[in-house]
Amino acid sequence: MPSHAQKFETFRSLHFTDRAFVMPNPWDAGSARILGHLGFAALATTSAGYAFSVGKRDSFAGLSREEILEDGFGAAPEACAETIRLASDIGLVGGSIEDATGNPDAPIYDLHQATERVRAAAEAAKGRSFLLTARAENYLWGKPNLVDTIDRLQAFSEAGADVLYAPGLPDLDAIATVCRAVDKPVNVVMGLKGRFFSVEELSDAGVRRISVGGSFARAALGALKRAAEEVLTAGTFTYAEDAMPDAEAASLMSPEKRASRQ
Repeated sequence: MPSHAQKFETFRSLHFTDRAFVMPNPWDAGSARILGHLGFAALATTSAGYAFSVGKRDSFAGLSREEILEDGFGAAPEACAETIRLASDIGLVGGSIEDATGNPDAPIYDLHQATERVRAAAEAAKGRSFLLTARAENYLWGKPNLVDTIDRLQAFSEAGADVLYAPGLPDLDAIATVCRAVDKPVNVVMGLKGRFFSVEELSDAGVRRISVGGSFARAALGALKRAAEEVLTAGTFTYAEDAMPDAEAASLMSPEKRASRQ
């Protein structure tokens, strides 16, 4: 089995090719096993998908650091640093720091504080096999300002981030503009809303990593809802024709057994 350092080097190298790679976001162990089996080179996480699986909303108030590792879990730079140390200690080879506050009245940290949070996280990652992504969240929180988003990403890069990410960019021109304006690999998310661009189109725009956020989890919930509605409204069960066969699902899951059922 590859060591932590080997996994990190493999993950890091994926960002420096001439084509974007897709890093999907499983939400539990079972979905991670399926996506890994399909051949994706790396897997991310999704706080939204996890929240749905435990019957919670994806929110700052609803999820703890013990459940997920996401925005830094604290306004102070040291809180971000501690999150990165904890993430590395449990074996992760990458993670992100957001500039969203969770406060609807002031949804984005000011540039100085946001940058210092990234800087502290980058310092914590030094000497560790850990790739730090910094996220500028303007477009998810009602601040569609491309100039400010680029300023933030450039500051985050200077502060030590390895990958830059601005979820929710509105179109391919904005994505290409961001890629041209920064000096680090850029991640974009597909499957949220608006137009969907192909891997080829995003690669040509300069993107080097593509994630899907909670959209795979929502696709699974959509299939569940459609199956349940069919049974309730039509009294039929044709949804089972598209379901993964039980034997295939079982073959993808862990063969480990409990030592005792007592």
